[in-house]
Amino acid sequence: MNWAFKKLVEATLSTGIRVGRLTLAWPDGSRTVYGDGGEPQATLEIKDDAALRALALNPALAFGEAYMDGGIVAVDCSMHEVLQLIMMNVSRWWNDVPVLRWHTRLHQALRPILQANGAQRSRRNVAHHYDLNGRLYSLFLDRDRQYSCAYFPRGDETLEEAQAAKKRHIAAKLNLDRPGLRVLDIGSGWGGMALTLARDYGAEVTGITLSEEQLHAARERASEAGLDDRVSFELMDYRNLNQQFDRIVSVGMFEHVGVPNYEEFFLVIKRSLKPDGVAVLHSIGRLEGPSATNQWISKYIFPGGYSPALSEVLCPLEKSGLITTDIEILRLHYAKTIAHWRFRFAANRDAISALYDERFCRMFEFYLSISELSFRVGDHINFQIQLTRDRNTLPLTRDYMVENEHNRAFAAGDD
Repeated sequence: MNWAFKKLVEATLSTGIRVGRLTLAWPDGSRTVYGDGGEPQATLEIKDDAALRALALNPALAFGEAYMDGGIVAVDCSMHEVLQLIMMNVSRWWNDVPVLRWHTRLHQALRPILQANGAQRSRRNVAHHYDLNGRLYSLFLDRDRQYSCAYFPRGDETLEEAQAAKKRHIAAKLNLDRPGLRVLDIGSGWGGMALTLARDYGAEVTGITLSEEQLHAARERASEAGLDDRVSFELMDYRNLNQQFDRIVSVGMFEHVGVPNYEEFFLVIKRSLKPDGVAVLHSIGRLEGPSATNQWISKYIFPGGYSPALSEVLCPLEKSGLITTDIEILRLHYAKTIAHWRFRFAANRDAISALYDERFCRMFEFYLSISELSFRVGDHINFQIQLTRDRNTLPLTRDYMVENEHNRAFAAGDD
């Protein structure tokens, strides 16, 4: 075992782990305990020198890679429990750990390059994650395949109930006060939001996506639902839009735009929105100011992706000339959503392993765990921003949102 690399890992853990008890088993069989000895507790084993070296030099990237490759394993606990202990500490003291601070600042400086999501790169980035085998997502998402934060008004909803509530919540902010409104859905996924707005609100919806897998599935769903006369889906980059709409909605897509492109994104929203139109943007964000995407997430899950602080969003939004009429912060809703996904993934792990392999399963489990914990103990949140071009477009108070949402929930039997 290389003692220099061991010392580097020890320095990282001694500084970063202050609450709870993390027991680390080294490749030579020795053990070291970090933290104050309280709860939570977990044990992690480093299996070989290769994993030790990688963890010493770049733990943010190497931890996930080593788990995928079997270089580190949880002992008498789950990897989720190990990650919970580590992330509840690192989220508070990461800036005190030199190797974490250095890599974060380096990648923050490189954001103009890493997030230069032009049309071709955006298409590749989307294909990396969303063009996976479609059956994969059906094995852990809800029936409508909503791959974004659900909404839990009570807190004890099923995943299906919470995703339906999310769509009602957003529809209420769109103020769909009459049938026949033309709605644009930017990043339309498997079509669930578009189909709901057409079926339940009488809207005429155009959904755009860069995922061929999602495009085919959404078109098939529209045909099966008998809605293809009111809903259409196109393979299109948002920058190529050349029509105007009464309403625009974008859920879970803004995270793929990239900070260098925010001003252009909002200018596209403005030119695509009718003078009396309303837009709603739903995105992951962060509470503690601008930062950088976790390197492992950027490499394996969402290349080019970034969850912004509101301070990074509002400046280009203001420059576009759009008017911000409402902002809501959803705190723990995504943690609850991803917990549902993680449990469903575990229940269908054998079927998913048959689609891919064991390494893929470990990768996805790691992704779901760190994502859930980023919202539960880290600085991640969701925000919803309502936008207009004219300050007179909407009623004077938010009461119409509450009333619309309540009436729809009552009609659906969920109230």
